[in-house]
Amino acid sequence: MRKIYLIFLLAMTISGLAQNKQVLYNFSSIPQSLLVNPGTDISYKYYFGVPLLSGISANLGSSSFSAYDLFANNGVDFNTKLRNAVNKASKNDKVSVNQQVELFSGGFKVGGRESKAYVSFGVYQEADFFMYVPKDLALLALDGNKNYIGKSFDLSQLTAKAEVISVFHVGYHKKVSDKLVLGGRAKLYSSGLNATTTKNSGYIYTGNSNTTMYNQIISSNLELKTSGIAEFRKDDYNGSVASDVAKNTFLGGNLGFGFDAGITYYPKKNIQLTASVIDVGFIRHSKDVETITYKGYYQYEGVNPNFTNPEKPENVFDEFEAAIPRDTVYGKYTTWRPVKFNASFQYSFGESRSDEECNCVSKGETEYLNGVGAQLFAMSTPRTPLVALTAFYRRTLFENLQVKATYTIDSFSSKNIGFGLSTNLGKFNLYAMVDNILEYKDITKANSATFQFGLNFIFKENSEYY
Repeated sequence: MRKIYLIFLLAMTISGLAQNKQVLYNFSSIPQSLLVNPGTDISYKYYFGVPLLSGISANLGSSSFSAYDLFANNGVDFNTKLRNAVNKASKNDKVSVNQQVELFSGGFKVGGRESKAYVSFGVYQEADFFMYVPKDLALLALDGNKNYIGKSFDLSQLTAKAEVISVFHVGYHKKVSDKLVLGGRAKLYSSGLNATTTKNSGYIYTGNSNTTMYNQIISSNLELKTSGIAEFRKDDYNGSVASDVAKNTFLGGNLGFGFDAGITYYPKKNIQLTASVIDVGFIRHSKDVETITYKGYYQYEGVNPNFTNPEKPENVFDEFEAAIPRDTVYGKYTTWRPVKFNASFQYSFGESRSDEECNCVSKGETEYLNGVGAQLFAMSTPRTPLVALTAFYRRTLFENLQVKATYTIDSFSSKNIGFGLSTNLGKFNLYAMVDNILEYKDITKANSATFQFGLNFIFKENSEYY
């Protein structure tokens, strides 16, 4: 039961990493926008998030199939639906998941009354999963090799990463001039669970033989690196997997460092350019580590080797184990965080002035009710980067209500419409965001979906802001 629970926990991590937060990006009335660009043009006296509720987000996507393709109640057998999904996929299709919960956060102005420098800080928990669809291996598992004589099944298609971490961070943000805002953020990563298999190669081949019916070859160079998992597979382990993973996630020993950097620049007062790079960093895994390998070459001539019965003639099972042994080493290893890059252009129009306290532009500055523009997002992966392009429109409807609409094209969808809002009720700030709105009539058919939600308290300076 314990091992089943561990598998279930990993499955939930997998099914529950595109990390494009296109609605949140540059949504400057929300303090959490500093997490996607520490150079966001944002001002306050101080703020703090409601613990555990200041930032909750989930982002999942599949570029080749949806939940409907597999689980639709349409009378089609599940195995047939699974086979159809695999046949439709390519080796470059992706399954990507990111989940994030902000445990606490805050920020405050530093320096004198005229200072425009700010410090922000916080801790958040994050779970990531990214996998390329291993089409060849899925076909082999579903159909066997009977209908694929002469085909080589590529083992390098097996590429996946899963991780549960906590991130402790502190950032500094300063408006250097009326045209330039700079920001940076230092991060301490603490990994509670990691599984990485990205350096695989080899093939499985079945062909006709001149002397027997078939010539079957397995050339394997498979490697799986894990940390924070081996302990739970021990026979004498009697703890709680969930609580131990949580304990390991918070400074449990597998630590790393990283940074974010961002900029906002105004070539004209109504034209804004921004850019940021997020999660340039690494984690060094040194506790509860295992590297499992299957490396070797095996050739069999005959009808069909049976690896499940060691009593079969010629000791086929023993020969296979000797040719491609399982080896486990316990050395340290390093993983790199998926680096995210954002850049945007915004044109603002529709001047508005107000005497309300809730606005956060300086006296005498011009506030614009509308803004239109475009945003570019890219994220590193074990193969080629994930890229997304977003067009957006933002609008201040009332002094206390701002909205933003987005249209995004990426690997998962060409019709992704998103919407977000931020509202202030006195000092209390609430924000919510979703994307792929067109798919909400039947969310099971969506190839990607994102939601974000948060609660903050934001305090402005009456004498400096209106």
